[in-house]
Amino acid sequence: MMNLLFVEDDERVRHFVRRGLEAEGYRVTLACDGSEGLERALLEEYDVMVFDVMLPDLDGRQLCSRLREEKLTTPIMMLTALDHTADKVEALRGGADDYMTKPFDFDEFVARIEALGRRSRGRSVEQAKRVELKGLCIDRESMTVTFKQQIMALTAKEFQLLDLFVEAHGKVLSRTRILNKVWGYDSDPLTNVVDVYVRRLRTKMGWEAQTGWIQTIRSYGYILHAR
Repeated sequence: MMNLLFVEDDERVRHFVRRGLEAEGYRVTLACDGSEGLERALLEEYDVMVFDVMLPDLDGRQLCSRLREEKLTTPIMMLTALDHTADKVEALRGGADDYMTKPFDFDEFVARIEALGRRSRGRSVEQAKRVELKGLCIDRESMTVTFKQQIMALTAKEFQLLDLFVEAHGKVLSRTRILNKVWGYDSDPLTNVVDVYVRRLRTKMGWEAQTGWIQTIRSYGYILHAR
């Protein structure tokens, strides 16, 4: 479980983000101003920290700088309504690892946190080159998939989609998030490409729509459960 610190003075945003991240399986600690955020950041170890820029006491950039002065290397994302290039450059030069402006797409927000979390834990996409799950074997180096000792002929996108499902095993993935992760952030959210590829993947893997590994969450997305 990833441990995250979220520092935000807007109570509505604080609790919206916490509910969303906890639904994704994160452990979330909240702070409402820069001083409380500094105290919590120094008392406990986190995988990722997210700071609003416009905070009482210490603002987000000052908070980030103070933590870097304390030699804290935890990845930090800045979250703010300020969208000028100069503001982003200042935050990144001050020690932040990423920067998102409000309002933001929550699926993209989660995807960026996941990327920072991999960095925090000293991992990379290539680290786990081979994944096995109840008769399913994914070799990321050779991009091959074996299921019940049978080699499956998947296209590159089908492989990426299956790899995403396995990585998020047991978690619900929205269609928007799948689009972001497999097809990129600029993909058309109205397209049915996710549904088309899920059907193709189910067919090739021999998984039934209702009882197989990938199950549909109506009007939202999909979830993979190993059978």
